[in-house]
Amino acid sequence: MHHVIDQAAAWQGSGTRCVMATVARAWGSAPHGPGTSMLVAQDGRIVGSVSGGCVEAAVVTAAEEVFAGGPPVVERWGVGDEDAFAIGLTCGGTIEVLIREVHAEVPLGRVSADLAAGVPVALVTPVGGVGALAVGGGTVSGSLGNPAVDRAGALAAEGMLGRGESGLVTVGEGRPDGVGGAGPDCVPERLLLVQSFAARPRLMIFGAAEFARPLAEFGTSLGYRVTVCDARPSFADARRFPGADEVVRDRPDRWFRAHGHLVDASTAVCVLTHDHRYDLPVLTLALRSDAGYVGAMGSRRTHEDRTARLAAAGLSEAELGRLRSPIGLDLGGRGAEETALSVLAEIVAVRRGGSGLPLAMGTAPVHRT
Repeated sequence: MHHVIDQAAAWQGSGTRCVMATVARAWGSAPHGPGTSMLVAQDGRIVGSVSGGCVEAAVVTAAEEVFAGGPPVVERWGVGDEDAFAIGLTCGGTIEVLIREVHAEVPLGRVSADLAAGVPVALVTPVGGVGALAVGGGTVSGSLGNPAVDRAGALAAEGMLGRGESGLVTVGEGRPDGVGGAGPDCVPERLLLVQSFAARPRLMIFGAAEFARPLAEFGTSLGYRVTVCDARPSFADARRFPGADEVVRDRPDRWFRAHGHLVDASTAVCVLTHDHRYDLPVLTLALRSDAGYVGAMGSRRTHEDRTARLAAAGLSEAELGRLRSPIGLDLGGRGAEETALSVLAEIVAVRRGGSGLPLAMGTAPVHRT
């Protein structure tokens, strides 16, 4: 989603007319949840997706109507609708999509800048109204056209951003126009769409071996903020890792200890050095941290030896049970790129609660609720 916001901000800044289509609500086995967006430029360029390919053509048609002067619209597509089958929505579930033009007052530049700085931010869009808010870091940019609605919308967005939620929220009370007996402090009722953008999850790679190069590249493609750390000067060369956000020359355990406050449940730690002098200290710290994924490269024999050494160093059985080693899913691959793919596949499975099994072997919905 970050790349969609960045592109929308760029088009807005250059004066390119574009329409943003955003999933407002989703039911069942829909491929994308609330907050997912797609852009349609007036010249026909498309960025992003709201359904994985099922209804994008219909979104383009709706966007053309908006470009022609039509109002913002909310469209619903479901697998059981005859019209949905006509446009190809066969993936399951039902989605409602808000489709509106991106005007100059929408603070997309602020949202894009916050995302680049790693600051969580929410974009608040009125359904059927004008204006927008950017909320995050204790500040608010933009307006929904009414100071009272701005305050109520910002408060609601802060709560949803803190929970990492996107979707519809109603603010206000009384009549929608805020008159007719409603007091002077009454907030006009408004239906708002809140898109929450958390800070990018972190991928920390310790050991700048050849396997780290595609792992950093693939991690960036999946939206991770990638750090590669190695104490060896010839390995910690930023030119070898153009996909990484930073390449650090330091002892892995020393760097981790200094940056442990950045680690949370969305953080993935991959230790690739094959050297106990570097592996064991940083693994000890990582397995006792809040990192959601901790993996280490090596053979099964290496894993058994490493586990024994970590146990001797005082790690508990529960802490050792968090270690993913040998690292990655069994894809049967070879070489650095295919190995990196197996590692990222395991990271995604752990983070999203996937089984790692072929979908053909299961009976559960393809897209989890």
